[in-house]
Amino acid sequence: MSTMSTSDVESVDEVQHDGDVTPLELFFDLVFVFAVTQITGFLTNHLSWPGVVRGIALLAVVWWAWVGYSWLTNAIPAEEILPERLVILLAMAAMLVVALTIPRAFGTDAVFFAVAYFVVRALHVVLYGLTTPPETRKAILRLAPGFLGAPVLLIVSGFVGTTLQAALWTTAIVTDYGIARFRGVEGFHVQASHFVERHRLIIIIALGESIVAIGVGMAGLTITRRLLLAVLFGFVLIATLWWLYFDYITLAAERRFARASDRERAILARDSYSYIHLMMMGGIIFVALGIEQTLAHLNQPLSAIPAVALCGGGTLYLCGHNAYRFRDHGTISVARAIVAIVAVLLIPVMMVVPSFVGLGLLTALLVVLAAYETIRSEDRRRLRSR
Repeated sequence: MSTMSTSDVESVDEVQHDGDVTPLELFFDLVFVFAVTQITGFLTNHLSWPGVVRGIALLAVVWWAWVGYSWLTNAIPAEEILPERLVILLAMAAMLVVALTIPRAFGTDAVFFAVAYFVVRALHVVLYGLTTPPETRKAILRLAPGFLGAPVLLIVSGFVGTTLQAALWTTAIVTDYGIARFRGVEGFHVQASHFVERHRLIIIIALGESIVAIGVGMAGLTITRRLLLAVLFGFVLIATLWWLYFDYITLAAERRFARASDRERAILARDSYSYIHLMMMGGIIFVALGIEQTLAHLNQPLSAIPAVALCGGGTLYLCGHNAYRFRDHGTISVARAIVAIVAVLLIPVMMVVPSFVGLGLLTALLVVLAAYETIRSEDRRRLRSR
């Protein structure tokens, strides 16, 4: 577990001036919120292993679209220049169509989904290419074949059968994510504090979607003491996920990010944020699905997929934290690794005890982890102050 000294805090403060997220960025993120909600709904309506795989694929493509615009608005003052602001709003409109077509993105709305997604990605590349300095323009053009080719593959997938569709989606995702890894991100410049703040906010948005899952899970149910207890468990679990991310993990990471050279910072931005934060997003969404299914089947054990979603989501979230820490500092939290393993071991328990009991067990496990880390951190601070 990382803690911060006074000098660490000062190094972060030095870059706070570039950390403000603009209203336009927050407005853009509202559409992403809706898309995330739609993905959770898709998973709820497709509780099968093929449905889970498709939900993961949807999250991967939607996340990568958001990632592109997080880099874009980090590089240009889109809110201050009217044409750029209009392009961002147009991209939001296309993203709204993407979100609306998610429930049938592999069926009757496959072509609509893919065409709208192509528009979102094309506007990103065009605006990046037209408004950034020559070095950055060269960098985005280097990645453009993958960034535009992947959505084209999704369009083609809308006209083919199920087997070929799966192959095209897989190829598109591998191409989209892989090109930034293998062709590099040299030439991109990242404002450290702004970039970190943008990802903090998107984690909050995802956690907020989990709160929505509580409301969805309670729809049409009669309020009972047991139901309220399950709701409390769900809320405490979500609050603990927030605690585990915001109380420690981002502080040392931002210090490391701010001190990096331009080239190293771009690579860290790609690896720690664009790639690894997807694990955390996926973990939060799966936990939300598990909470929703718990509230809908309060007195019954969870079936295999909701049990895996709830406990596996917690594990994925913690593994994302450790991957984030390892990429930035070369260390991991042993406590978080142990709890991640224990969460997996809880899956068969979830399938035999009433779902609200299982939710309570997972909540207690993560609360103990957060309490342990908090107490240990406070002890270290006191020792250093002596």
